[in-house]
Amino acid sequence: MHARLLSYFLAVYENHGIGAAAEQLHISQPALTKSIQKLEAELGAPLFERRPSGVVPTRYADILARRVRLMDIEYRHAIAEIEAARGGSEGLIRIGAGPVWSARFLPPIIDRFLRDWPDTRLCIQGGVISTLIPGLEAGEFDIVCASLDFPDKAGLIKEAIVDLKHVVIAAKDHPLVSLDIAAPDALAGYPWITLANDHVGTGRIWSYFAAHGCTPPKIAIETSSSTGMYAQIANGPYLAHIPEVMVDIARGFGTVQIPITGTFWETPAGITYRQSEHRLPVLNKFIEAVRTVADAN
Repeated sequence: MHARLLSYFLAVYENHGIGAAAEQLHISQPALTKSIQKLEAELGAPLFERRPSGVVPTRYADILARRVRLMDIEYRHAIAEIEAARGGSEGLIRIGAGPVWSARFLPPIIDRFLRDWPDTRLCIQGGVISTLIPGLEAGEFDIVCASLDFPDKAGLIKEAIVDLKHVVIAAKDHPLVSLDIAAPDALAGYPWITLANDHVGTGRIWSYFAAHGCTPPKIAIETSSSTGMYAQIANGPYLAHIPEVMVDIARGFGTVQIPITGTFWETPAGITYRQSEHRLPVLNKFIEAVRTVADAN
């Protein structure tokens, strides 16, 4: 109903009158006038001034027209995108990606995928489980590539692809680097850095130290940037845990892995997507492409 009212309004606005707009819309002038009055009542503002020569748009009408035109453009783009996606050869895939996926796994997969599906557009947004999974549930993403260390959720499919082992890193000249093994109580004596909103990763810090009977360390810094975290670690007394497959990237910033007691954290990682009978064909192709990570690892 609101879409119809807005289209009626735009017709009156662009035709500079009720009569011409009614003729274009193939409805009666009284019906069109009633629709405009209904819209004005809902907005609480007059859209047109009635004059003997016709109607003149108000400042409120100018504002609404600008926004309605943008809505119309987006709607037409959506129709075109849906038609393209139904063909299976192109469309938009919205990807939520954890740090290890963004930096390590996805770049070569995406390069190969776009060679085979060059008309597809990919929108990639980084994050952590605590932000990516709610985004997937809210429809902001078509697929999430991240750790699967979260409870099963109705309507979501979790597909494990690789296992990730987390290790502890520090600056090259950190006091713990000289030790053969850094015991948990020694690790707990230094400040840590975590990724912002990474409640799961932070929880694993608590779990590791609790399992060894130690008081958890202080979380000194939270950052949304993995590279920022590496740089900060290289320039201070901080510690952090990262997937082992990221150690070579972190090393480039001046950090090293510290041998520790036991295993810090191991978790399956993979893809999560909504259970649906109407998944876009191109999304199914992308899922197949991501599964090749298992073969490469």
